[in-house]
Amino acid sequence: MVQVPTSLSHPQPLKWLAFIRRQIRSSELWLIAVAIVVGAAAGALATFQAKIAHALQIFLFAFDPEQRLSAQAAIVPWRVLAIPAGGLALGLGTWLWQRYSPGGAVDPVEANALHGGRMSGRDSAFICAQTLVSNGSGASVGLEAAYAQAGGAAGSLIGRALALRRADLRTLVGAGAGAAIAAAFGAPLTGAFYAFEIVIGAYTVANIAPVAAAALAAVLVAKSLGAPTYLLGTSVTAVQTWPVYGLYALLGLVTAGVGVMMMRLVALADKWAVKMPIPPLLRPAAGGVLLAGIALLTPQTLSAGHGALALDLEADLGLKLLLTLAAMKAAASIISLSFGFRGGLFFAALFLGTLIGQAFAHLAAFATFLPVLDPTVAALVGMGALGVAIVGGPLTMSFLVLETTGDFTVTAATLVASLIASAVVRETFGYSFSTWRLHLRGETIRSAHDVGWIRTLTAGRMMRTGAPTIAADADLAEFRRRFPLGGTKRVVLTDPAGRYAGLVQTAAAYADDADGQSLTTLAINRDAVLTPELSIKEIMTAFDQTQSDELVVVDAQGQVLGVLSEAYATRRYADELEKARRDLTGEA
Repeated sequence: MVQVPTSLSHPQPLKWLAFIRRQIRSSELWLIAVAIVVGAAAGALATFQAKIAHALQIFLFAFDPEQRLSAQAAIVPWRVLAIPAGGLALGLGTWLWQRYSPGGAVDPVEANALHGGRMSGRDSAFICAQTLVSNGSGASVGLEAAYAQAGGAAGSLIGRALALRRADLRTLVGAGAGAAIAAAFGAPLTGAFYAFEIVIGAYTVANIAPVAAAALAAVLVAKSLGAPTYLLGTSVTAVQTWPVYGLYALLGLVTAGVGVMMMRLVALADKWAVKMPIPPLLRPAAGGVLLAGIALLTPQTLSAGHGALALDLEADLGLKLLLTLAAMKAAASIISLSFGFRGGLFFAALFLGTLIGQAFAHLAAFATFLPVLDPTVAALVGMGALGVAIVGGPLTMSFLVLETTGDFTVTAATLVASLIASAVVRETFGYSFSTWRLHLRGETIRSAHDVGWIRTLTAGRMMRTGAPTIAADADLAEFRRRFPLGGTKRVVLTDPAGRYAGLVQTAAAYADDADGQSLTTLAINRDAVLTPELSIKEIMTAFDQTQSDELVVVDAQGQVLGVLSEAYATRRYADELEKARRDLTGEA
């Protein structure tokens, strides 16, 4: 017998992976260490993507590298043709990708909600490329979606390489996505709470340290690579009186309405764009033509709007101009997304929020009995509140205001408006922008809470196969001969074609009043069946409606596949709930 050397049977890299995996399972400190690696990778990816997109904008629109595209006073008219050209390149690339790589990619929110944190590195790279082309050619979308996608994918790939448990993998995906946002703004608290509120869906003792460590690592890496810190250098009046807080609460209501309107308009524009007699390949280019027309009126509608936000925040703009800019930026963002440009509404929501906040301050000034609002404070509060209405995460946006201004009183006012906006949107609409887009695709999730495990509890996976069967036309004597009392609780009836025809309880076949009856008259649940794909929620509904202890699972042709009992389904559901609770609380 030849003995295989240990070095050949267990390669050194695999031994290291196995060692790290054991350490992570036994010590939270190792998970924090891995999260730091994920955060560093996310910070580097976010910084490089920002530099690539900015360089592409400089090449296409020819402006000062120290400035932002949306802060330009004007664009040379012929250069706005870069937008439809970028749309054409995007449409062609997307067509080729879908032809040779069918199937949709998942973002970090969907991955954590439905897939246990599993993301495709290849699909994520293509999404980032789409976003870079869209933003780099001037479409009114932000890079934040690409940042989060790359960071989340880094966490997922590293976690899967280590074969981590589902809860740990979801934590790393959230840590990666949040770290990328932290790097983009130079704001670790913002990134951490982006992970908690939007990507993971929960703030727990188990995930706070890994997520915070990843966010800090990302910010440090981004700074070392030359990424600028996103600061709004403003001098504002402190918010101190109750009437002022009341007005900002009202601003939260206004931004909630604007946010819901924006999301519904994107869905409506999506339908219109699909119905247009334009091939999907050319749809982004057609949208680019519309965006070019808007950009000729004002470059502030180009790209995400970072430069325009800082510019307008320091300018004394009139009410009419503020509302006009808000309408044009909203139209540009809706056109960009509905015509196929890739990106998010994260920063567009922030920019729109500042415009709405300033306009709100101007409108409040018409009521002489109301306190005068500082336009800059109103802009910052509107920024956070509209960000919450569209993206979600009241603490995320409040910390963004705190970390970019350093003013606690403005942050408190932002938190008030954000909580109002969040509550109103949840009550009247129920979705953030990311989950709304998933809803339009047929999904039902409303947050990143882990519900993917529910979809694994299907009738096909939980049923017991090998159920005893008998022909429906058999007589009672044959039934009693084949199935003695006490041998089995129930027997499945089948018709001559082998299809399900009912369920007979053995005790009922041995009852005194059963003599002389046929099996079909003793059968129950003849029309009540389960199909293999039914989820636990649908299964429990079926048990409630039929008041039955057991139901048969059949295929599309009615052939019997197995039997599922209510007691077993309930126990499996309870076990999974308990496992989810332990993951949430960090228990072993």
